[in-house]
Amino acid sequence: MDKKLRINPQRVPKHVAIIMDGNGRWAKDKGMTRVFGHKNALTAVRQTLEAAGELKVRYITLYAFSTENWKRPKFEIDALMSLLISSLKKELPTFQENKIKVNVIGNIESLPKTAQKTLLDVIQKTKSNNEMTLTFALSYGSREEIVNAIKNISKKVVNKELDLEKIDENTINNHLYTFNLPNVDLLIRTSGEQRISNFLLWQIAYAELYFTNILWPDFRQEHFYDAIIDYQNRERRFGKTSEQLTE
Repeated sequence: MDKKLRINPQRVPKHVAIIMDGNGRWAKDKGMTRVFGHKNALTAVRQTLEAAGELKVRYITLYAFSTENWKRPKFEIDALMSLLISSLKKELPTFQENKIKVNVIGNIESLPKTAQKTLLDVIQKTKSNNEMTLTFALSYGSREEIVNAIKNISKKVVNKELDLEKIDENTINNHLYTFNLPNVDLLIRTSGEQRISNFLLWQIAYAELYFTNILWPDFRQEHFYDAIIDYQNRERRFGKTSEQLTE
């Protein structure tokens, strides 16, 4: 049976986040540089968005560049930033055609000015699209995000703009980069690694985690369907018992 036909359209996750891992190993296996792996990863992004669009997934968040990635060799960082700029420009017509709204989270000010300009331009041009929100996590680190949220909340308390006793989960949510996104339902990580790597630590509190050995440049629609099928075979209890879910 076609994998897509096995998916219940009524139980598709609303928000899927993806740690796109394995570009370097994929390239090394082919005797090429890591940059070659990053370039070939674009096909995986396109295939994922196409599959997500067909299933009506409303939010996709891609871990594109972490705060820790700044430690990589300069030539690789420069290549990644150049690839980001060229890819956004190239894919803009596709975003418009499929009504995909582009969003970004992270310390955007740390990106090169040309990358910032291109990002803001694409965000502005796609702001009215409403079929899917595609979020790129760039220069992103979840711990840094949470620290910044605590600082901003603390300033408001000190300035008497916020009552300490009224701080709750919603207060924290509203001070995160993801304030305009729902919590993650499904987190996918490719390449066989089974860790979170400082990605959306607050937002994945009740997410289902799916790990696959597929290296990101080889990730295709069928692999996305596999993740969704696995997700739908799980029982999401949110702290309740199985019996309570059937009441």
